[in-house]
Amino acid sequence: MAPLLAEAPAHPVPRPVLGVDPAYIQAASSPCKDFYSYANGTFDKVAIPGEYASYGVNQEIDERNFTILKGILESSARTRESKGTIAQRVGDFYASGMDEALIEKANLKPLAPLFAAIQAVKTPAGLVAELGRLHALGVQAGFAFGVQVDDKDSSAMIASFGQGGLGLPERDYYLRSGKEAEAIREAYEQHVTRIFTLAGDSLDAARSGARKVMALETKLAKASRTLVDLRDPQANYHKVARKGLAAMAPLDWNAYFTSVALPLGEAHVLVGQPEFYQALGGLVRSEPMADWRIYLRWHVLRSAAPFLGSAFVNENFAFYGKTLSGATELRPRWKRVLAAADRALGEDLGQLFVKTAFSPAAKARALEMVHFHKEAMRARILAADWMVEATKTQALRKLDTMRSKVGYPDRWRDYSGLEVSRRPYVLNVQAAATFEFRRRLAKLGKPVDRNEWFMTPQTNNAYYDPSLNEMCFPAGILQPPFFDEKADDATNYGALASTIGHELTHGFDDQGRQYDWQGNLKDWWTAEDAKRFEARANHIVKQYDAFEVLPGLHINGKLTLGENIADIGGLRVSYEAFKLAAKGKDPKPMDGFTPDQRFFLAFAQGWRTNQRPEALRMQVTTDVHAPVRWRVLGPVADFPEFRKAFGCEAAPTGQAPTAIW
Repeated sequence: MAPLLAEAPAHPVPRPVLGVDPAYIQAASSPCKDFYSYANGTFDKVAIPGEYASYGVNQEIDERNFTILKGILESSARTRESKGTIAQRVGDFYASGMDEALIEKANLKPLAPLFAAIQAVKTPAGLVAELGRLHALGVQAGFAFGVQVDDKDSSAMIASFGQGGLGLPERDYYLRSGKEAEAIREAYEQHVTRIFTLAGDSLDAARSGARKVMALETKLAKASRTLVDLRDPQANYHKVARKGLAAMAPLDWNAYFTSVALPLGEAHVLVGQPEFYQALGGLVRSEPMADWRIYLRWHVLRSAAPFLGSAFVNENFAFYGKTLSGATELRPRWKRVLAAADRALGEDLGQLFVKTAFSPAAKARALEMVHFHKEAMRARILAADWMVEATKTQALRKLDTMRSKVGYPDRWRDYSGLEVSRRPYVLNVQAAATFEFRRRLAKLGKPVDRNEWFMTPQTNNAYYDPSLNEMCFPAGILQPPFFDEKADDATNYGALASTIGHELTHGFDDQGRQYDWQGNLKDWWTAEDAKRFEARANHIVKQYDAFEVLPGLHINGKLTLGENIADIGGLRVSYEAFKLAAKGKDPKPMDGFTPDQRFFLAFAQGWRTNQRPEALRMQVTTDVHAPVRWRVLGPVADFPEFRKAFGCEAAPTGQAPTAIW
């Protein structure tokens, strides 16, 4: 096995600065004309490391978190703790991922049973059963299957079926016209060809297989909904009897249910996009089984490539890293294995992480900040002159029952049933995927576990879950410069406006507002208030539609609407929470900036990021979030307190979004 300390960090980790960093401010820029450039102008000179498609404050936090996690993994791998312990599982997983000699020696041998099973597929029933076996291994071929909270009955778990089965990021990559879109499709087909040749196919067979993969995936894409259409929770909710799947797609679904071991007592399932399953049923009957076998083999290889030998890893990176995202260097192996360990054993790793990176005092202060944000949101709801009292009463009930998870779970996940050893890496990855698949399937027929976390404690991110009406802020994001227990309120509240205020506002954005206080997809709005909400939301759509990111490339206001509402409302809620927290404290100017200026500067510097054009273009076409510059410019465009803080004139009529909250 290769030495566990063979790889050092690829580049130095910046020292975290508490609060606003004056070094990034470009005084020559006007804060009133371009606040992002004013707050972050000199950061443009910071080079993007080759392994990254984007580099900024989030990656700085990631690098510091990675350093902590790397130490944990290396120590666990060296000590070789007794079987069944946390240290044994994370240590052996990491060791197997770092053992390049064993990975190269094993090559494709660990996948041989999968390829043999695929070659045995001769009938539609056999195809459906094989899809089930692959889904249990984490191979997302054909369609998407999962277990979730029932959107209209938040007390119950239900099996769900959705569109899927594509190798490109989303359906429009197959259908969009233009030279650039055609070039990406050609590059994808060449990538599939090269993967097939690495797997032993002749060049002619590989080219033929790639064409068949592209043809089949294009047909699946044509049956798929757009990203904008997928944002409508009502339109993507179809609860049907278990046998109702056969009415949509006349396939042997019992073969699939048996393959995944779906409990027989589950009488109903959710189908997100019925027309996709109608098309899928037709394709299973119309397309040759030989083509489906090629397609399945491709998706096994695509799923496994990052965990195989260097030839597969490099080819996978060449397309998904370089072509699609613009990265120029493969991430160091230790970072790739760390990411896989986080997915496989996230809460095992999290138990060890929080002991180092998140103190009880930090958790207490973060919880206090959440409290002030909720109080600020209460005031905004009460002050909303466009809402009637009946709607406000329901909104306040939702706010009052919204749960907050901070730092780490109260009860840790049990991985004792997951077998991890120092075997070929891909086998540990598959075992972890199967363990997670079975864990989720076991939720069916049981009460919803409202204590479960859907991000690991070391994750630099946060979420709002409408079905559970809860916010979650992992310890991984509650790190400098976003948050520091020793920092002043202005910078903590400003930097976390894009986290606490943002996630809280998601409960009342265009999607979140459709769920009631219990997490049920249920209309609690008066018809008049719903119309007023939609009118205000349409102003935001138009505002962001007008933002031009690259020549001729505009933000999609409908695709990004929910995030834009949360960005605009989140900043306002966080500002008012800051004012609540500052009462009686008499905050003083620092570094030549008033407390209000520091609040807004911390907010803007929390988005400082340099991004490659390829990554920026992919984000605009596939991501529900606007690019970072406009996540600053949009929210401050018509914010009176911001304009007062920096002595700006009022925003020109029609050039600023209409805030909803």
